[in-house]
Formats: sequence, structure tokens, C-alpha cells
Amino acid sequence: MNEHVQPATSAPLFNPLAPEFIRNPYPHYEKLRTSDPVHLTQHGMYLASRHADITLVLRDRRFGKDYPTRMERRYGPDIMKEPMIRNFALTMLQQDAPDHTRLRGLVVKAFTARRVEDMRPRIQQIVDETLDHVIPQGKMDLIEDFAFRLPVTVICDMLGIPPEHREMFYTGARDSGRILEPVPLTPEEIKQGNARQAMAKMYFDQLFDLRRKNPGDDLTTQLLHAEEDGSKLSNEELYANIILLFGAGHETTVNLIGNGLLALFRNPDQLALLKAKPELITNAIEEFLRYDSSVQMTGRTTLEDVELGGRPIPKGEAVLCLLGSANHDPAVYPDHPERLDITRPNVKPLSFGGGIHFCLGAQLARIEAEVAISTLLRRLPDLRLDDAENPEWRPSFVLRGLKRLPASW
Repeated sequence: MNEHVQPATSAPLFNPLAPEFIRNPYPHYEKLRTSDPVHLTQHGMYLASRHADITLVLRDRRFGKDYPTRMERRYGPDIMKEPMIRNFALTMLQQDAPDHTRLRGLVVKAFTARRVEDMRPRIQQIVDETLDHVIPQGKMDLIEDFAFRLPVTVICDMLGIPPEHREMFYTGARDSGRILEPVPLTPEEIKQGNARQAMAKMYFDQLFDLRRKNPGDDLTTQLLHAEEDGSKLSNEELYANIILLFGAGHETTVNLIGNGLLALFRNPDQLALLKAKPELITNAIEEFLRYDSSVQMTGRTTLEDVELGGRPIPKGEAVLCLLGSANHDPAVYPDHPERLDITRPNVKPLSFGGGIHFCLGAQLARIEAEVAISTLLRRLPDLRLDDAENPEWRPSFVLRGLKRLPASW
């Protein structure tokens, strides 16, 4: 089971796309934490697996994104000419201050606690309409038919994507996370990514034209105004960050709902407890985030020579923070971290990252998952999973989620 994770004294192997790793990464993390907590991979990256080290990396200014340097070291000097890579480099996710501060400042108002809480009735409406549609069928795929539609609809609402344009977003391929993986992209994957980039640009060109002519109370209109102000947002940054908001606005929430439901049904005592005490849902969501995080890793670059976990790391090196491992670190969760416990006290998972890049949509994702899971359990009390033991995981490590989760009632 653990052949892909070995101490630094032997050949440093780490294959996060191996099927057994994707099925259950947590035993691998435990081995890393105990035997080689700052592990050098075969791709020349440092893996941090302990909670204390990861918290330091996420908050310490000696670590930044420095995305172009990281990519050029990995792929060569021409990589930034590839449209998918260049586009990703312009997102706030990959920027350091002051550009990060400027870009995040333009969208943060849409994600204030008040505005997000005001969306709860709309979230409830989408969940109920989805269930109204599928309940007569007696079965569904909890990912495609349920978890996926809610966050896609919400982010389409927020971006001002007209209802008549949304079908392609509901049926589109869910593979936006590959660029985040620590395993390098193949030339073919870069080519496919560039093609998807061109298609997305064609659509958002039309949306931008529409919103310039018919402004709305939405994020796209708001960012178009910032673009016109020139000093705030370039045209390329506008594309990059709208596409980022669309991807980040649904991908991780789909996985949070799916992973949370799988965890519940694999732990019937916890499922029964949540049904008996629905008021536990808020703490349950934090425990789902900790127990099987939909974001398993985030990356930083050393901006100077540093020491991490007793290991010296030179300037310009990539440090990968295993958030899923930090969430299972017994130093922080001493009471059986491998066990699901929806009453666990003081759950503060690192699943949304930390520091200046803490996830903008964290509160929105929490509310979406809370409404989705509690409504599903209330309206379908005899729901059962068709195969809780061998679900099909997506072939992704960073964005951990299920391909499908068939259920019936």
C-alpha cells in the first residue's frame, strides 16, 4: 500500500496519481509524517505533511507563489507562451502581492459574510428544485444529478451567465484541476488545455459583450468596470480571473458534498446521529472538510533560503503542502484523526488554505454543502448508496472527488 512513499534515505518516490493512492491517500500521509515530514519527490519538489510546517508555509512571507519561475524550472523557458499556463499565471490564485492584493480586492465584496448568507434562500430553492426533479425516478447519481448542479447554478448566478447559456456548463467535462497536479503535464495535455482555453475565451467574449450592453448586478459586470478603469484590471486578467472564479466556484464544492455524503454512509452511526440531530450539520461540514478534504494540496515557492521541519530548502524551490495530511495530524487531532466524528470539538481544517490565499468562497461552499446535505437527508430518509465500498474516484489527487455515486430510495 505504501510503496510510493519512502523516506529520503532511499529513492524518493511519490506517485499521487497511482490508483491505490487516489483510493485512500491517508495511510501514505501517515507514513510521510512519521518517517519523512519534508520529503523530496522524484520531481524535485518538497512535500510538507505536518500541520505545524504547513501552517508556517501558508502564512510566512518567505514563501510565495512565484509561478513563472516554478513553471520554467519544470518545463523550460517557453512554457509561459502556452495559453493555458499564461492564463493560469494571471489568476489571483498564482499571484503574489501587490498584484494579488489588487485582484482579490476587486472580487472580495461579492463574498462578504452578509452577501453569502443572503444567498441561502436561493441555494435552498436550487436544492429543492433539483430534488423535485429526481425524486420520482427512485434513483440518481449523487454527483452528476445532485452535487454538481447546485454550485454550478450558484456560480452562474454570481457571474451573470444567462439561464439559456447554462446547459453547456452542466454537461461540460470536469477536468479543470489537472493543471494543479504535481505530476507534470504531457505535451498532449497542454495541447488539450489550450483548446479548452480557446473555447472558454470564445464564450466569455460573448458574455462580456452582453454585460457591456446590458450591465447586471453580477461579478462579471463589476469586473468589466474595473477593466475600463485600466489601472485595476487588464483584459487578460479579466479572462483569467472570471475563468478561475467559475472553476473554483463549483469544483471543490461538488467534491465537498460528494465526499461528505460518502463519509456519512460509510459511517452509519454518524449518519443516524445527524438524522436524529440535524442541528449538528454546521459542525459536521467542518468534520467532512477535515476528514476527506476536497482540496488535498496547495503549493508555494521559497522566496529565500529557508529551513522547514529541520530541512534546509534553497531559494526558488517548490514546497507542496499536503492539506489532507495536516487535517489528519494527531498533533492537532489527538482523538483518532482517521475516524469520522461529527461532534468533534475545535475542528479547524486547513482545507481552504491559509494566509493571503485563504479561499474567497469558503463560507459559500460551507452553506451550499450544509443546505444540500441536510435537505437531502430530510427529504429522502431512506436514501441508500448502491456501492459505498468501491466508489469510483476521479483520477485527480489535488482536487479529491468522486466520478459518480449512484444511490436509490
